Amino acid sequence: MPVTDVTQDIDTRTLTITAEFAAPVERVWQVYADPRQLEKVWGPPTHPATFVEHELTPGARCTYYMTAPDGQRYGGWWQITEVDAPHRLTFDDGFADAELNPVDTAPVSHNVYTFEEVDGGTRAVYVSTYESAEALQQVLDMGVVEGSRLAINQIDGLLAA
Repeated sequence: MPVTDVTQDIDTRTLTITAEFAAPVERVWQVYADPRQLEKVWGPPTHPATFVEHELTPGARCTYYMTAPDGQRYGGWWQITEVDAPHRLTFDDGFADAELNPVDTAPVSHNVYTFEEVDGGTRAVYVSTYESAEALQQVLDMGVVEGSRLAINQIDGLLAA
């Protein structure tokens, strides 16, 4: 399994997930750069994602929804803040309503994804920083660690295809 470490720190309001993939950095980057590939791994296996808007350009907004087995949709958005392909992607991530508009009362995380070459493969470090300890605790209670682990662990299958 790709996920090698998960660290949550309420004091710094961060969730850090480290994963390693047996593929070059450029190939792993393509998973995030191509919305059709990203859809296969963004949500856990039981909640596949559909990206409606996707552009990795600073200032751009990406919108998506995940579909539960019962057909219920859960929306989300990214606001891209920095792109240094293929090594770094920075964005804010939040929840969205049925029309994919941001939900102002839901937690927002600032995310820094980094990809570095390690022994011919890629180490990915995903750091999410929340506005408050309460916001981090809210998403932890919602199962963000297990959901993220399940989603990231799907990437190996996509890379091998």
